Amino acid sequence: MKESTLQKLLDSESVVVLTGAGISAASGVPTFRGADGLWKNYRPEELANYQAFIRNPELVWGWYSWRRDLIKKVNPNGAHVALVYFERILNNFFIVTQNVDNLHQRSGSKNVIELHGNIMHSKCIDCENIYFDEKTYNKELPHCKHCNSLIRPAVVWFGESLPLDALKESQKLAANCQVFLSVGTSAVVEPAASLPFIARERGAYVIEINKDETPLTPYADEFIGESVEEYLPELVHHLKTLNLK
Repeated sequence: MKESTLQKLLDSESVVVLTGAGISAASGVPTFRGADGLWKNYRPEELANYQAFIRNPELVWGWYSWRRDLIKKVNPNGAHVALVYFERILNNFFIVTQNVDNLHQRSGSKNVIELHGNIMHSKCIDCENIYFDEKTYNKELPHCKHCNSLIRPAVVWFGESLPLDALKESQKLAANCQVFLSVGTSAVVEPAASLPFIARERGAYVIEINKDETPLTPYADEFIGESVEEYLPELVHHLKTLNLK
């Protein structure tokens, strides 16, 4: 990254980072394609939807329990840790993530907007009361303590809309930031994919960091074709050096 861009980051009044699956890949977060055991007989699309849960809640809940157990065994990587440092030194720094793995929060980031929910949280299918505790999601098939309805994973399933508040806040942040970073995302899943374009249209400097080029690449002000878990810690080093000058 050019020194002028580094200075732009330090001087910016608002920075937004959009993260995707690429930032968690180095942590070993599995893709949940059911490579072994019972789950090899199912595609995620067959289980990650409301109708499947109503038809067979024990099956869907069991799949998510298996997924949670896998995620709890992995740790945030250098890219997650680097963004914690960004939040500490940059003005009005926000992460908008498409991931549900909770790794940004586990690494220490505070200003995180989750577009697709959080696999470590659960909610009632009727009153939508949110449950954050492990006691709830470790049960075989929990029921809401308020209305006794079934509790489901608090993630966005196929066929469902993104949480409106999170989406609106993300769009507002994108429209008002001075620097927008797209990190480890394919830039094809809407509506998240539109966020860097919203930022660009409002005059933000758009930086893409991804191993592969994406539909965003031709429109980014700067493209860095490197793995995010290696590049972001390096970027922290350069920012620290520049910040001390």
